Amino acid sequence: MLDTRRHDFSSLSVRDLLEAREAYHVHLAHLSQVYATAIGKYLIRKGDENSSDPRHRTDPAELGPRTLDNCDVRDWSWPCVLVFVRHWFTPKEIQANPALATELVPSFLYLPDGRVVPTCVVQVDPDVRPETSPATPDFKSDLVGGGFPIRSSAQGRTHVGSIGCLVTDGESVFALTNRHVAGSPGQVIYAGFKNQARRLGVSDPRQLGKVPFEEAYPGWTAHRSVSNLDAGLIRLDDVAGWTAQVYGIGEIGDVVDLNVDTFRLDLIDCPLVAFGAVSGMMKGRILGLFYRYKSVGGTDYVTDLVIAPRDGETALNNYPGDSGAIWFEDEASAPINANGARKLRPVALEWGGQVLLAPGARTATQLALGICLSTICRTLDVEVIPDWNVGHTEYWGEWGHVKIGSYATSLIEPELSLAASMEANADVIGVDDAVLKTLPPHKNGTFSPLADVADLVWRFGRPSDESNHFADMDKPGKDGRTLLELCADPANVDPGVWNAYYDGIGENKKRGALPFRVWQIAEAMIGYAENNRALEFVCAAGIVAHYVGDACQPLHISQYHHGRDPTDKTHSKVHSIYETTMVAKHGAALLEMISNAGAADVPPIEPGGKPSGHAIAVAVVALMQRTVDRLPPLTIVDAFNDHMGAGQTEELWNELKDKTAACMQDGAKTLARIWEAAWRAGGSPDFGSVAFAEDDLAALYSRKSFLPSYTLDQLTTGADHHIVPIDGAIANGQVAFRPRHGTT
Repeated sequence: MLDTRRHDFSSLSVRDLLEAREAYHVHLAHLSQVYATAIGKYLIRKGDENSSDPRHRTDPAELGPRTLDNCDVRDWSWPCVLVFVRHWFTPKEIQANPALATELVPSFLYLPDGRVVPTCVVQVDPDVRPETSPATPDFKSDLVGGGFPIRSSAQGRTHVGSIGCLVTDGESVFALTNRHVAGSPGQVIYAGFKNQARRLGVSDPRQLGKVPFEEAYPGWTAHRSVSNLDAGLIRLDDVAGWTAQVYGIGEIGDVVDLNVDTFRLDLIDCPLVAFGAVSGMMKGRILGLFYRYKSVGGTDYVTDLVIAPRDGETALNNYPGDSGAIWFEDEASAPINANGARKLRPVALEWGGQVLLAPGARTATQLALGICLSTICRTLDVEVIPDWNVGHTEYWGEWGHVKIGSYATSLIEPELSLAASMEANADVIGVDDAVLKTLPPHKNGTFSPLADVADLVWRFGRPSDESNHFADMDKPGKDGRTLLELCADPANVDPGVWNAYYDGIGENKKRGALPFRVWQIAEAMIGYAENNRALEFVCAAGIVAHYVGDACQPLHISQYHHGRDPTDKTHSKVHSIYETTMVAKHGAALLEMISNAGAADVPPIEPGGKPSGHAIAVAVVALMQRTVDRLPPLTIVDAFNDHMGAGQTEELWNELKDKTAACMQDGAKTLARIWEAAWRAGGSPDFGSVAFAEDDLAALYSRKSFLPSYTLDQLTTGADHHIVPIDGAIANGQVAFRPRHGTT
């Protein structure tokens, strides 16, 4: 630890640190072990017995290498130049080879006018594992905003990234992302919706790349440096289906204005949060400013912010495909919107990342590289749009799932002890009607009702789970028969039969697997019941409510999810208008209607024997059949097409409300029978009436090993007709880490 009694570093500014690094550029550049530099605050080793007191000093020889894994910023950390090195020379190494002394990073940088700037040396090992292709989720909602995944193609390669936010030049509206994601001007940009790709717009000619540092930040000097501003605009085809909200974040506040007059070292260690299209929620902190991440031909490449994990226990969760995401100030003092949610201020646009290793660390440290959003807006001459089509919950979509889940707890046969257990947990499975009518936005990092875990939590951490939310039951196969017709024979509710069906129609990527996801979870519930594991049983029961809710939504189980012609943009939004806009507008009335909808009672599953997972999957297919019989998907599509324009939502509600309520009631009744069947198959244990804590349930559903997700082609049936993954199947669609310098 440095002896701070010799110098007072607290008054050093951003300008001082930049000028010191510039003055010593040649010296640092000629040190072979120097990997990168940044400006920031001194990192204090966690294991130093004197680390809580800046007045004491521990001999560095006793501490070993300083790494990103074993140190952090303290309240009293002083300004410094961070120097990342590939090797940490020990006193013994230098004593054995005195020539190594020429490779040492100086402890202080002295400027001609008397200013003294300390250096903080950190050992890193750049991870050079090979790149892997990202797996991005498709979104159910047709309402597009920040955090949404986008795709473009060039030279036979698909580029994947995230939408940052909406911006405008006063005339047109654009989506902001990275230049390397948007591609060359005129490049068509797509996004995935269920089982199709939909065009969003084209890449605009206005783009930013690498510019001289002094142009990006007039008044500061860095003669050999360029700033990587990597920003591009997508000119939108139709703004009607867009929102200024950022998925998972909600409404956004004013842009944090960072420039040569406002940059301060107080930014160091500032908590940030972002929502990436691949990773979902990401939480980090600012580690350093103006990170020099590469030098080529005498030119240094600089990015404004380097973002690290908040602590050693929580990974940054940053994957390829998150490029283009916006990082926000994660402040409890942020302004509150009309729904009681915080309006976080946007800080930076992510353009890439790096993965660094530390000696002795269990896992690599991920870093995200960001560009100040204020600099991008100034240079592109655009403004962030904060208020277009807002007011949705942070996770816009189908709150009907939580209604079905909570309602089903009251439909279990009252003489069963299971009824008391499930009713005790009704408010964690779903949401009480009184609360649901005025449901506020889901706040970041808080508990998700179990019936919405599949959307709010797993959709972004488990890409392969997307196929479990749907199945096009009315699409003819190679022999002309639909899946509903095939499954009139219960023996055909089998992954082998379904995979053969998809092979026949040439569908390789979007193989709906909804009944088999319920089958898989039901078998897990049977095992939990057999072992009297009430917490796991209740958690799985609440989560399976989501998929059963999908099975009673006509457009989730139909090839007409986006209308008769999904390429017709005007008519392709039927799903979001019916399931999201109409239901959200009339939600309070729908809640009252569901319990009185008059759907026929659903009989117990295999009442005379021990129910199987297969029998439960057959019951789900039967629910799907009743759903399309009651409310044919084309009835919804044609009603949507017949009432285009003003009043469309009201006309849909008037025509479809009764049958919509009946479908939801049928789903809840079926769900109750599924819970009963799994419980009976597991030996009918008495779980009591314990109401489980949200923290315990959240810890369970956050585990990657809990109810792992697979695609249909990864499933088969094993011994005793149990559903199992094939050998070598990778759960949850996870991909390996890879180093990134702005590539996707």
